[in-house]
Amino acid sequence: MARKKIENLSFEEALVELESIVDSLEKGDLNLEDSMTLFERGLSLSQISQVKLKDAEQKVQILMQRHQDSSLADFQPEETE
Repeated sequence: MARKKIENLSFEEALVELESIVDSLEKGDLNLEDSMTLFERGLSLSQISQVKLKDAEQKVQILMQRHQDSSLADFQPEETE
């Protein structure tokens, strides 16, 4: 099965794939060429994930600036009886 292009992955998909790559590399069962290929993809996944996370943080800041009268507070789930 072909892998999705990195730029088409969601943040969560990229993290799952990155974890899988780390697991494969840690096992040490791959030859050098396959290890290098996975390592390169892992770096790309890490970079794109950082960009997506930074974009999300900027969106939150923009939204908070638009609604300056709102403040962030710890989430308190409603208790159900």
